[in-house]
Amino acid sequence: MDPEEFKFIKPGEIRVRIAPSPTGFLHIGTARAALFNYLFAKKYEGVFILRIEDTDPERSKPEYEKDILESLKWLGIEWSEGPDIDGPYGPYRQSERKEIYKKYLKRLLEENKAYYCFCSEEELEAQRQYQLSIGEAPRYSGKCATLPKEVVDKYLTEGKKSVIRFRIPGKKVEFEDLIRGKIEIDTSLMGDIVIAKDFSAPLYNFACVIDDYEMKISHVIRGEDHISNTPKQILLQEALGFANKLKYAHLPLILGPDRTKLSKRHGATSVSEYKRQGYLPETLINFIAFLGWNPGTELKEDKSSFRHFAGAREREIYSMASLSKEFALERIQKGGAIFNIKRLDFLNGFYIRQKSIEKLTELCLPYLIEAGLITPILKEVESPPAYGAREIVQKYKISETGEEISLDFIQKIVSIYQERLKKLSEISELTDFFFKAQLKYNKSLLKWGEMSDKEIRHSLDKSEKILSKIKDEDWAKEDLERLILPEAEKFAEEISKKIGLPAEAGAKAGDRGYLLWPLRVALTGKATSAGPFEIAEILGREKIIKRIREAKRLL
Repeated sequence: MDPEEFKFIKPGEIRVRIAPSPTGFLHIGTARAALFNYLFAKKYEGVFILRIEDTDPERSKPEYEKDILESLKWLGIEWSEGPDIDGPYGPYRQSERKEIYKKYLKRLLEENKAYYCFCSEEELEAQRQYQLSIGEAPRYSGKCATLPKEVVDKYLTEGKKSVIRFRIPGKKVEFEDLIRGKIEIDTSLMGDIVIAKDFSAPLYNFACVIDDYEMKISHVIRGEDHISNTPKQILLQEALGFANKLKYAHLPLILGPDRTKLSKRHGATSVSEYKRQGYLPETLINFIAFLGWNPGTELKEDKSSFRHFAGAREREIYSMASLSKEFALERIQKGGAIFNIKRLDFLNGFYIRQKSIEKLTELCLPYLIEAGLITPILKEVESPPAYGAREIVQKYKISETGEEISLDFIQKIVSIYQERLKKLSEISELTDFFFKAQLKYNKSLLKWGEMSDKEIRHSLDKSEKILSKIKDEDWAKEDLERLILPEAEKFAEEISKKIGLPAEAGAKAGDRGYLLWPLRVALTGKATSAGPFEIAEILGREKIIKRIREAKRLL
């Protein structure tokens, strides 16, 4: 594609659309197509349109349309014209455009460019099986293409079931794909195609052509699985005398790690599912932008920054605004784009770390509530106390114990896991021990190295003794660390002697795990967690002593 082609585009000349069918939740591939259309329109001050292709009444559902609109808005992909926004070329639901389609269907029938087909499903299947048996690609035989008018009228009067077929001219159709270059397809191998079940039920290829013409679409940017539809649509445009020449760009398929087309067996495929799992909208936008497109920067291995990730490009963190400036169709690849879940997690972790604790806590709260760990409550308080005024404020309580907790308490918990989170949904499993009355875990988890039960008990006794003596004013992470770490080193030396190592070996290795591992497990019941000092500061002395004693009872 020649980049010069876009140099003299005037504002408003570009009109692009995304046209999902509400037969399922918004697919990640459709979201990428929407993003690329949106960015293309933004870059050239054009118009991005959302059109709902709901001509299949059996499969189209209002809840799917709702999901499509909400998911696009959540991603930050906004349209100028659409089903919820009035525009000059509406309506923007195909189900509301039947009279428009009827007019063009009648024209094709009157000009003998389309005809009624009365073949039964059984006949068509028999034709198909026969063609396959002799090594031919299935196509319509043309049986009804030459039916006399009186026969057609008779069948229609009798109410015989029919469809409307478009006469495919037997020729080669050539078009310039803005990504793939020249594409030529021999349509004589297709056979006449069904374009409508009846006047009130147009099918995809026909309705799409009419809508793109009526809505003055300039560029069609869509997945490569539509390449086979493009020559059919070009022939329909020619048959209807549509003068505007659409320009096409077919995006590469999104592939799973095994290089097959992305499907549910690879994991989640809908935007709403990724949202439920705790991926951020800016993460998904950044991620899907790179599924088939790149900004043209050099590859670098910068291990000291977030840019380093399995051969990351010099710059991989993009806002929507910067994507709008950088995006170019000529930088879209032809080959399939691999969906790398590790990179998605990496990007999400990066964006999570950029959030303020206040905002991150707000995002995590629904997951803690859904997991049943905390319960929101409304509480009446004096505000301000001196004047006796009262107001209703949002509070929380631990579901299992009924203990009332502050938002500040939850923020402290979220803050010590901000660096560890890859998805918001992980917050519940990582932090559930903060909200439990009693922890359940196997006593073997308390063991560090070759420690015996007796040594573990000794370690926990030591921790309890140390923590019991720490003053309230010293109950902060830094103070706890300052007071406990020297004791942990002494204990390492003591244990080293008991298990037969030279005392200096344990001390030199600084194996504080003999004291800190049993303590951390006693507080959390987990093999991995935040550090014991951060946890201790949040839990407080009373709960810590209680959990240490519960751990000792396991031994």
